Amino acid sequence: MSWETVIGLEIHAQLATRSKIFSGASTAFGAEPNTQASAVDLGLPGVLPVVNAGVVEMAVRFALATDAHITQRSQFARKNYFYPDLPKGYQISQMALPIVGEGAVTVSLPDGSEKTINITRAHLEEDAGKSVHDLFPDKTGIDLNRAGTPLLEIVSEPDMRSAEEAVAYARYIHALVRYIEICDGNMQEGSFRCDANISVRPSGQSEFGTRAEIKNLNSFRFLERAILFEVERQIELLEDGHEVVQETRLYDSEKDETRSMRSKEEANDYRYFPDPDLPPLVVEDAFIEQVRSNMPELPKVRRTRFIEQYKLTPTDADTLMADRATAEYFEAVLDGQKFAPKLAANWIIGELSGRLNKENCDIEHASVQPSRMAQLLARIEDGTISGKIGKQVFDEMWGNDASADDVIEKKGLKQITDTSAIEAMIDEVIAANPSQVAEYQGGKEKLLSFFVGAVMKASKGKANPGQLNQILREKLKSS
Repeated sequence: MSWETVIGLEIHAQLATRSKIFSGASTAFGAEPNTQASAVDLGLPGVLPVVNAGVVEMAVRFALATDAHITQRSQFARKNYFYPDLPKGYQISQMALPIVGEGAVTVSLPDGSEKTINITRAHLEEDAGKSVHDLFPDKTGIDLNRAGTPLLEIVSEPDMRSAEEAVAYARYIHALVRYIEICDGNMQEGSFRCDANISVRPSGQSEFGTRAEIKNLNSFRFLERAILFEVERQIELLEDGHEVVQETRLYDSEKDETRSMRSKEEANDYRYFPDPDLPPLVVEDAFIEQVRSNMPELPKVRRTRFIEQYKLTPTDADTLMADRATAEYFEAVLDGQKFAPKLAANWIIGELSGRLNKENCDIEHASVQPSRMAQLLARIEDGTISGKIGKQVFDEMWGNDASADDVIEKKGLKQITDTSAIEAMIDEVIAANPSQVAEYQGGKEKLLSFFVGAVMKASKGKANPGQLNQILREKLKSS
């Protein structure tokens, strides 16, 4: 039987405020356990929550970025359940009236196609604390620093049909929340994490199958692997005549499998009701327009502009705009320069990204900043050095303040463009390799690379490649 996969994602983006959603306690990561949990976060008697205006602004920013409906009179509710890291016995969230309603985003897929993923809602809520299982033998530690940290939970429609589509959507949302500066996107610290709702159904069937929810996936690779495993697990169950149980599961990255955690709750299990301590959240038109006026250029707009203005391929544009800092670095390199945007794109995607990965460094802290990169590319463009020598210059520039011109001058790397000098080196190589010359003239044209390599070696890599190839072909024909 042919099966169709159905996937919906719930993405939890930790909002980038310095204080929590209902208290003034710090949200800074890495503090000593239980040093950043206030009386409000713990729900102690006599305290009242007050909504952080910053989280409201960030939710509105997300709504504007996804063309979503903004609920101008939303409501906070209490989601009741017991867990050791939830000292209040309830979580303040939004149920019936979320601040962000229906919206949509269009994502690019690896095959070059695009797909629109609909967003059901995005609601504000507070995070719970954290249970720590690996510090004490036979005991679980409770760290309440995270309690009350503001989250925006972004719920998609079940519009995705493969792990590939789900990862593309998650990556897009990850880039978007960083572009509009509402979340730092740090997945290792838990600032951005996904729950995946997965089901399968016979191809052509309109009714959804029974879903399982995979919780707390904190990397795109884990998201992909968890979906692939879960789809295979459900298909095997159904083909063996069993039923899929609606449940919450965890992904074990070491075993590359999902395992059951608990039966899946429904909304009525949590006994939602409006929080009596918080009035309705009212968002005025003037506030929305103020937020709109401060919105940065969105990824989809920048992508289109990169393709049209700089004549980049969609793939190059997607790679550069996937991270706002990378896109801004690219445009800073081009500022006032005359070299081809494609040259800058190639160097940023290739040489610079490779070096940043090797150094485990982000682009904001790159040793070679845009103005210095621009000078290096200008010297490649004007023929002072070749692209190959450019990589050597780049390596010399990394980790110090030397300019490209300084390195080229100090190391004597200026490209040889003197035609007579190049001709002399070619004549020497041809004279030293008569048998290869005869084979080339007999039709073995692949030997051209042998001669190019020999001349380049003689010039210590400094011969102008274009001139070298042209002169070499002419010399080989007439020898």
